[in-house]
Amino acid sequence: MSEPEPISARFARAHAVLRTAAVTGTNGKTTTTSMIAAIVRAAGEPEARLTTVGAWVAGEKIEADSPTNEFLATAEGAVAKGVRTIALEVTSKALLGGLARRWHPHVAVFTNLTRDHLDMHGTPEGYLAAKAQLFMALPPGGVAVLNQDDPSAELIREVIPPHATVRTFSVRDPGATLAATSVTTSARGTLVTLAPSSLADALGGRLDLAITGGVHAQNALAAALAADALGYAADAIARGLGAFVTVAGRFQIVAERPLVVVDYAHTPDGLDGTLRTAREIVDTEAAGGKVICVFGCGGGRDKGKRPQMGAIADRLADVVVLTTDNPRHEEPAAIAAMVRAGAAEPRARWITELDRRAAIFRAVADAQPADLVVVAGKGHEEVQEVRGVETPFSDADVAREAVSAAAAAGPRP
Repeated sequence: MSEPEPISARFARAHAVLRTAAVTGTNGKTTTTSMIAAIVRAAGEPEARLTTVGAWVAGEKIEADSPTNEFLATAEGAVAKGVRTIALEVTSKALLGGLARRWHPHVAVFTNLTRDHLDMHGTPEGYLAAKAQLFMALPPGGVAVLNQDDPSAELIREVIPPHATVRTFSVRDPGATLAATSVTTSARGTLVTLAPSSLADALGGRLDLAITGGVHAQNALAAALAADALGYAADAIARGLGAFVTVAGRFQIVAERPLVVVDYAHTPDGLDGTLRTAREIVDTEAAGGKVICVFGCGGGRDKGKRPQMGAIADRLADVVVLTTDNPRHEEPAAIAAMVRAGAAEPRARWITELDRRAAIFRAVADAQPADLVVVAGKGHEEVQEVRGVETPFSDADVAREAVSAAAAAGPRP
């Protein structure tokens, strides 16, 4: 009986067939990765993507019992289905584990770097160093796609090998390789007007996105540059981005009037971007509407971001319903107190309801038709971890239940 083929050999054999677009950063990784896969699909090719919310090959979800097996099943399934390009979301944990050495990218995308995972990396510098490994692994002819609006991009640029090229995207600097001159957001989508460039001109000077949120303009610019670097035509890029709706838990609209959104925003920057989008929609489309934010912070993680997120919620929301996220082994009330300390002199109206289900129901029941309710923090997650025990919990499902209950109750007197 022959010996099983070593995992390293299986990695190498699949890698030799596939072109890889790998995306790293703090926020926007899943969406950008999925956008790249949507462009591949729009080009008439079977697509493969591996993200933190799941893996798919040619539209079929991959099931596996470990991250390594999921990666191999996705890569080998992609080869079997005739996939040319695989889109990978790459976390700092995977990079610490040596992924970039085992599977180097042909195109590497940097979305942004904000405060996160300091419990794992110790310092922001350690976190950045882990991300930088992806770009150090670029082969000859490889392409780095960098967010020119993020200061950390210049530090990453310093470690990119001279045999690779750099392309940049921006929503501030028209001198970037692909830049936006304006971003217009509505509940129906996002319009990105592009600064003149060869790629922008080929795209018709604009990107019409079905996905809602100003933060997704940067994701779309990054995906467009990555796809262009891999040789995909401008019409496929435009059609792929235009057809892409959303990723579960990323500004996912689950109800209208009131508009109810579920978002994974669990970092200061993520919450800021999500609430800015909510604020823009309410201010432009619903005179007198309020932004109601339901959120908490996870336990057993970076405690320093808790008051920061409290301050952001207080500044951008009209009503904050402070609740429990995944407290793990910490006391929910203690976590909530640290969040609340960020708004010592509150501008918004604060309500504390530590039962997350009850908090979502209260926010939806209190909302008027013109209001926008953001349920932030857990996004796509299907469980809640309390005192080390995981129980089923979906923000989107609970929000839908809350909307149905509010509709059945009828208008408030």
